[in-house]
Amino acid sequence: MALAGIGVATYIAVVEGGGGAPQCLAGGHGCETVANSHYSHIAGINVAVFGIVGYVLLLGAALLATDTARIGGMAVALVGFGFSVYLTYLELFVIDAICQWCVASAVLMTLLLVVSALRAFGYVGAELMARPTPAQADEL
Repeated sequence: MALAGIGVATYIAVVEGGGGAPQCLAGGHGCETVANSHYSHIAGINVAVFGIVGYVLLLGAALLATDTARIGGMAVALVGFGFSVYLTYLELFVIDAICQWCVASAVLMTLLLVVSALRAFGYVGAELMARPTPAQADEL
């Protein structure tokens, strides 16, 4: 899912970086309207770049099997989910246009939050549980 997110966010960033707008596969001009809004950039940086960074961090967290990576991945996914909610709100109620690529990214980030939370809460402390207690160590 993180790889798909990297792909979606990179597509948006590259197309907009070239002066264009992502093509809406379903037709319409929603992607162009969203891309041309002043909300598509924060401090001069395309919001898709923030998405790329988030998805790369999530991919890295997924490749590591430590409690820190699991909790970190969940934290990144939670921030990404919150940002996606904010951007979706802007699309629906401020910009009045929907970009299907942005929706795809929001869906991916939502799924990544669910998976990251399940991974984090399912394994947190597993490293400690796998270590023998002092009493168990004495028995070995």
